[in-house]
Amino acid sequence: MKLHLGCWHRNFPGFTNVDLCDLPHIHYNSAIDKLPFIDDSSVEYIYCSHALDYYDRLQAVYVVKEWYRVLKPGGILRVAVPDFDKLLMVYSETNELKSILGPLFGRMTVEGKDDNNLIYHKTVYNYNSLKDLLQDSGYSNIDKYDWKQTEHHMYDDHSQAYFPHLDKENGLLISLNVECIK
Repeated sequence: MKLHLGCWHRNFPGFTNVDLCDLPHIHYNSAIDKLPFIDDSSVEYIYCSHALDYYDRLQAVYVVKEWYRVLKPGGILRVAVPDFDKLLMVYSETNELKSILGPLFGRMTVEGKDDNNLIYHKTVYNYNSLKDLLQDSGYSNIDKYDWKQTEHHMYDDHSQAYFPHLDKENGLLISLNVECIK
């Protein structure tokens, strides 16, 4: 099984989709921090792009441990979050807050929910802080991955976020894309 956690509007073929949004392609309409509908050690691949940052640092510990529970031994986790080090670079070059506010605070509307349907990023990561979180939760072989080398590279998501926006040839990748193994 391959899980796409926090998939939102993106529907990758062959993936089981989990998201709070109530959309037709969602298999499990649920938050991504508790996966009681997924058996222990049953998932070979988890992909989560720009959803972990909607949990604070303490919550994130429990989230990645839950993902660890459902991964098979040797299973792969790929997680993408805004890269705080790169956002600081963008700000220092532009001196414009508007250049980094979207990736930094990440306001999003949860479709299909009636009350309290706005969510925001609750934390930021750089490579070392994300690596520490994953390592402390039992993951190994933690390293950055190139989104162009993934099986879903043709689907534009936030793992392909650049500054300036959409300048994938000359821009600065502002997504921190990390892969690890259970």
